[in-house]
Amino acid sequence: MEILGVDIGGSGIKGALVNVEKGRLAGERHRIPTPQPATPEEVVKVVVEITQHFKWRGPIGCTFPAVIKHGVAYSAANVDKAWIGTNGEALLAKKTGFPVLLINDADAAGIAEMELGAGHGHQGLVIMLTFGTGIGSAVFYNGQLVPNTEFGHMEIRGKDAEDRAAERVRKAKDLSWKKWSERVNEFLKQMEIVFSPDLFIFGGGVSKKHDKYLYLLHTQADIKPAEMRNEAGIIGAAMAARSLL
Repeated sequence: MEILGVDIGGSGIKGALVNVEKGRLAGERHRIPTPQPATPEEVVKVVVEITQHFKWRGPIGCTFPAVIKHGVAYSAANVDKAWIGTNGEALLAKKTGFPVLLINDADAAGIAEMELGAGHGHQGLVIMLTFGTGIGSAVFYNGQLVPNTEFGHMEIRGKDAEDRAAERVRKAKDLSWKKWSERVNEFLKQMEIVFSPDLFIFGGGVSKKHDKYLYLLHTQADIKPAEMRNEAGIIGAAMAARSLL
């Protein structure tokens, strides 16, 4: 079974048809730069364009970098603040003409990794962290999602954790992997004090480079790279949209 998955990010909006039984893309993904400013109207136009690119007619799973409750955005990380209070799910469904499930981006990636990736079969407390423009998080206890955690906004040294340790920051400050890992370790230490997880899964743009930094991270919990790499969000969104069938 194939479903269209769309991943809305601060720098790019990516879509692909997904084989939801196998947990992998069914073809090439299509990426369009995120419009600036990333207002609801402009972002929705891009999602419509992606839908038309694939000639898709059916349910759509769509990620978004925000707290999402009943289709409504309650925050807006790395997109325009006009999203706050907007029923993005209803707006996307109206403009595409098809049912849409809107879900927090890290929660979607976590669903994919827990069902068919690095978290498959793991019980206890699993925390997936996605490092890209920001830091997303998804928490699972005995396989059940605890949605909208947004741990990237945990305060570290007077700043949001993502403003110190996101992949965006590593690139902007030209940090070595060692220096960046020191910042990530500080974040992980706080996470362990509060949550005592059994497993961390590292996703987002840095997951494909895990050999450069994973050995520099020090936690009591196990750490694994996301198996679906930066495609986990698209895949998880499509998986979540099975509920629309």
